[in-house]
Amino acid sequence: MSLVRAEAPTPGGAFTPAWRSPRAWAVLLVLTVAAIAIDLGSKSVAFARIADAPVVVNRQDVLALKAQDPSLINQLIPRHEPVVAVSGLLNFTLVLNPGAVFGTGAGGRWFFVGFTIVALPLALSLFAFMTRPRDHLIHGAVAILIGGGVGNLYDRLVYACVRDFLHPLPNLRWPFGDRGPVWPYVSNVADAFLLVGIAVLAIYILRAPSSGVPEPVVNSSTPTTPTGSAAS
Repeated sequence: MSLVRAEAPTPGGAFTPAWRSPRAWAVLLVLTVAAIAIDLGSKSVAFARIADAPVVVNRQDVLALKAQDPSLINQLIPRHEPVVAVSGLLNFTLVLNPGAVFGTGAGGRWFFVGFTIVALPLALSLFAFMTRPRDHLIHGAVAILIGGGVGNLYDRLVYACVRDFLHPLPNLRWPFGDRGPVWPYVSNVADAFLLVGIAVLAIYILRAPSSGVPEPVVNSSTPTTPTGSAAS
């Protein structure tokens, strides 16, 4: 019986963090800028075209109504018919959101501003230290997560609320009586980016322990020296 020596992992098999790769940073930057542009551009187009006349959101008007009741800010949106984008699947309708994703936490604008400011460096740290240069899918998830966070952060700072216009499944209602719509929430592209980014990163983090650092390679082709002989 003879034993073989396990070789240490080669430099090519070692973990190389993404922060060492200029190309990974470039990809992250391009995708993040694209996500921000898509979100802010879609909001601007929606508020310019969905209602009968362009809707201009004034920050001072929003703050004045929020001081009375955050839900009152939608008085700033004129009545309008939803635009059917995909029948039964997606409508476009204008809503001002005083809270977070899907209107949760109304009135907590500065909490969500602070939360976003803290969360963005955490997302960057995950990209820099927990991913490899070729983890393109994960880098894309980090990029849209950052882009979605920055897009909604911009709205909160500039307008004191978030501009929403996407209403998925507008006609779907709970069965067995009038229990209201299944999905009453109106959101935006940034919200979609946030949800997709969080989902992809959650799957990546949950699977990370099984991927780990590559195991040492056993080189069985190299001649070995017996360590001893066994008595029979």
